[in-house]
Amino acid sequence: MIDPKDVVLVLLAAGQSSRFGMANKLEAEFLGKPVGFHVTTALESIPFADRIVVTDGCQLDFGARGYRVIHNDDVGQGMSHSMHLGVREAMATSPQAILIALADMPRVTAAHIYRLFDAFDGPDSVVVSSNGEHPTPPGVFGSGQFEALLKLEGDEGGRRLVAGGRHVVTAPAELIDIDTPEDLEKLRQLVHAPERTITRAVARQSD
Repeated sequence: MIDPKDVVLVLLAAGQSSRFGMANKLEAEFLGKPVGFHVTTALESIPFADRIVVTDGCQLDFGARGYRVIHNDDVGQGMSHSMHLGVREAMATSPQAILIALADMPRVTAAHIYRLFDAFDGPDSVVVSSNGEHPTPPGVFGSGQFEALLKLEGDEGGRRLVAGGRHVVTAPAELIDIDTPEDLEKLRQLVHAPERTITRAVARQSD
């Protein structure tokens, strides 16, 4: 178990949104607010040592929500580059652990994050989420794993790192991430979001 006051949150909110089309997926509306602000709301009551967001300059004001903003000026290098930027910034305060979360996962709950903290058992810990089939963010990494995080490139290294860690299973719906407009529309349907009703109404008007 680890106290959240010993953990720095690194929220990854940079990316090309290439599969989402022209719009930035984090700015798309879901349940009355941008996709990217759902996770900040869900985790706002957790007393982290610090909150860092790595962004590509989207229009969302993470700073107003208590985050130190780090800009990724080269999103073409992929998520690992954003993670490196966030981890290096977090390491400057010498935390016992770093929680890495994604801003395009709007259904993550504080209760699940606390379950990750409960499974943490020391500086070499790797504790990640699972939908019952495969591991996924968010995940907690002990201080003994920081250098390993900085060496990760692409997907394969990350898979190796989390394979030996603990996997905390939660409902698959909580771990949905938004990559495409279709992903967002399916999630709207799942929770009966009012935006889904509006979308249907607009479609009918255009027929």
